[in-house]
Parts: sequence; C-alpha cells; structure tokens
Amino acid sequence: MAFRLTGHQIALGDFDLNLPLLCGEQPNLISATMKTALKQDSLGLAQSIIIGVAGSAPSFSISATMVALIAAVGVLAPASLLYCGLLMIGIVLAYMHLNKRRPNSGASYAWVTEIFGTNLGFFAGWTLLVASALFMASASIPAASATLLLLQSPYADSQLAITICATIWLCAITLLVVKGIGLTAKVQIVMTLIELLILFGISLMVIIQFGGAALHHFSWQHFALSAFTLSSFANGAVIALFFFWGWDVAINLTEETKNPEKSPGYGIVGAILIILAAFTAFASISLMSLSDDEITQSGTNIIFAVAEKIIPKPWSYVAVLALILSTIGTIETSMLQFSRTMFSKARDGIFHQRWSEVHPQWKTPYAATFLIACFGIITLLLSLSSESIAVVMAASINIIGVQAAYYYGLAGFACAWYFRKEAVRSVGLFITMLLWPTVSAIALWSAAILAMLSFDKLTFTIALGSLLLGVIPLVRFKLRQHKKK
Repeated sequence: MAFRLTGHQIALGDFDLNLPLLCGEQPNLISATMKTALKQDSLGLAQSIIIGVAGSAPSFSISATMVALIAAVGVLAPASLLYCGLLMIGIVLAYMHLNKRRPNSGASYAWVTEIFGTNLGFFAGWTLLVASALFMASASIPAASATLLLLQSPYADSQLAITICATIWLCAITLLVVKGIGLTAKVQIVMTLIELLILFGISLMVIIQFGGAALHHFSWQHFALSAFTLSSFANGAVIALFFFWGWDVAINLTEETKNPEKSPGYGIVGAILIILAAFTAFASISLMSLSDDEITQSGTNIIFAVAEKIIPKPWSYVAVLALILSTIGTIETSMLQFSRTMFSKARDGIFHQRWSEVHPQWKTPYAATFLIACFGIITLLLSLSSESIAVVMAASINIIGVQAAYYYGLAGFACAWYFRKEAVRSVGLFITMLLWPTVSAIALWSAAILAMLSFDKLTFTIALGSLLLGVIPLVRFKLRQHKKK
C-alpha cells in the first residue's frame, strides 16, 4: 500500500487526501521562503533507543510517581505497571507501523490528520503540547528538590527555593536543546547509561539484602487480573501511564534520524522493553525494602529512601544523582516533543509559520523551544500559589496521564483503521497492526474516562479545560482556510 505524491495530493490506498504535504523529506514544498529543514541524519538506532528511554525517564518517573501508584493500588503496583506496559506496546507497534509509512516530526498529529481528518489530528497534537507544557513544572520540581538535597541546602523543603532552582534548571536545559539534537543526544546517552547503572546497582543490593525478608510479601496472585477491581485498575493504569509517557519522542525526531522509516520504530520498541523491565522491577524493589510508612514519607525521593536503607552516606546520594540526570533528560525530551510537534503543525499552516522556523546554524526550531521554556516558568510561578509541591505533582500526574491516553489512543485507532486491509494477510500483521493497537487504544481511553470521574473538581477542570482550549486555535485556522477559498 504505497503512497503516491502528486503536488500536494496524497493518494493513499483506496482514498485520496487533499492535505498539505506532511512529508518530512521535502518540507520546503510547504513554504519556499521559510527555512524549515531540520538537521537530517543526526541520530542512529542506538540514539533512538536511548532517547526513547530518556523520554520515559526511569528514575524521575519512579521518584515522582511510585508513591502515588502504591497509594492507589498497594502491592498491585508491579502488576499495574506490567499491564500498562503491555497495553503501551500496542501503541508502540502502532507508532512503528505508521512511522514506517509516513515519517513525520508531528507523529500522532500528522498521522491522525491524514487518516481521520483535521479536527481529530489537531487535538492529537494539541494534547501533546498541553501535556508537555504542564510537564515542565512537574519535571523541574523534582530536579530542583534533588539538587538542593544533594547540596544539603537548609532550604531543601522551601517551596520558593525549589521554584527558583527549577527555573534555573529550565533555562540551562533550554539552551542545551536549542544548540542542536546532536549535542543533546550525546548528553542523553551518557546521562541515561549512568542512571540505568545506578538503578540496576541499587536493585541488586536490595535483592541481596531483603530477598529472604521482604517487608511486603511477594505473591504471583498479585499479578492476576482478578486481583483488581475495575476502579483500581483504571486508577492504576492512568498513574502507570505517566511512567511510560515520553518514549514517543524518538518518533518526533524521525526527520533528524538516519533511515527514518525504520530506526525510530525499532528504537521505541527497544526503549519500551527496557523501561517496562525497569519500572516493574523497581516497583517490586520498593515494596520489598520499604514499609508503608517509609513509602508514604519518601514523597518524590523514593529511590533515595531505598538507597539509604542499603548504602551508607554519602554513597546513598548516588540515587539523588540518578534522579537529577533522569529529570534533566526528561525535560530535554519533553522540549523536543513540544518543539517538533509545533514545528510540524506550523509547517502545515495550523499555527503561525514562526514556529516552523529553524535556527540557521543549529537547525532546531528555536522559537518553539523558547516557547515551552516560557510556559514552564509561568507554570512554576503559578505553582507557588498551591498548598504544597505534593499537590502540584499529584494533579499534574493525573492530568498528563489522561491527555497522553487520548493521543496515544488516537494513534492506535488510526493504525488499525489505516492497515485494516493489509492486516488480514497474516496472523502476525493482524495482531500487531490491528488487534493489539485497537485493544490498547480502547483500554487507555476507558481507563482515562474512569479515572477522570474520580478527579477532584480542580484537576477535572484543568484536564478537560486545557483540552477544550484547543478549540480557539482550531477555529482560527478554519476561518483562515475559509477566507482563502
């Protein structure tokens, strides 16, 4: 089922799409006067895997979210992560197949637009943009908290000091991302490998010390679906979704990757397998080594709490180092996702063309990168009005989980619909192109809806309101299109 390009018309299988050309190989067809070519062939397969892992940020996700997950489902936390990971693999397969047919930095936005139309495509991209913007605060807060803890600052518990430190981190990371994907990838590789090595070392020492005397008894029955109620499964899935969110950044960088049809797809498959193993294992490690009170009191530093029980100070601070490295990595990847999605949407005329401009030397969408940095700083300042950092973190985790479920689900449905005829050619294609993506999409949407019903009014309003806010730029785009006619 090959694409045929004729001007700006795309003939796809048995239906034609009169849309702006979304192909990343010839972006200048969109606007000959704009410099909209990203730096090609900057990444390889290994970098795609590492960036995919960094996007999900193992240490950050564990530190920021593990306590909330255990509070929601208790000893079923490892099972929640396992089942959510299996669902996520269905979405990964959808991304892999869709990217193979249409590499595009807009990823879900571009594919859903081509297959289901402008409205759904717009919101697939919009939810990612909103989630990434909100994530700036929830990501930079743990980095700042860990930095002050590592420096043994007397202001480590001060909300104002954490906000100032988080702002400094945001500014520094923004400059790194703007300087180019090549430099960013090199930094990511070093940081992610150190982070994974630290997590593996801590996990191994916990198994040696607590293997015969776990504080929470392990049972295979905890992995049975019957152990969950419908509500607990939904709440656990939305929180677990926050763990995995971010692996798709490797696809957003497809136009900057060698062999863009294959390498990013294989990269996200490798990344999801690594992070699924890391998350499930460390959930078990946390329950094995910490009591209920210790888990609750650890807050956003559960890895450090585990390390303190098995490693004497100051060596236990390697856990804090892992958190800082992971958080830097996930802020970087969120900026990459946001800026590349903005770039793709602006290139297609959805947003102003200024967001599709790339730096003449660094070949990065610098304006879009500065934009998300500004959003992050504003969100951080607004967080000062909250009762505590914990309140900000809990709300953002739930909101981002719901928004990620929406656009991941759309990609799953888009894959199943587009490949519906090709999928019947073999059992393998039927499972990976149609069945698994569809089941994953339905499960993610169902979990998101059930979880939203349990949100407090403020969290529900932000989650739904931030999505509906996208109606404004969408209507403006429609009006511009109407005037051109």
